[in-house]
Amino acid sequence: MAGTDERQLRREVSAEREQLADAVEELRTELGDATNIGGRLRSNLPAAAAGALGLGFVAAGGIRATMRLIVRHGRRK
Repeated sequence: MAGTDERQLRREVSAEREQLADAVEELRTELGDATNIGGRLRSNLPAAAAGALGLGFVAAGGIRATMRLIVRHGRRK
């Protein structure tokens, strides 16, 4: 009877190893996908460019700075 218990235990340990190996492989794949910033950026390039342009506009002073530039340019002529 001890031999049967040992065989059963070995089968269970082997099955657990297989499950753990599958889980590790899945985790590696998901981690690779999550850290692939370049691929994500390429797929959303128009939206990223528009966002960067908008952020730059706001950081540079937005509408107020644009209007001051237009008014100053108009006065010089």
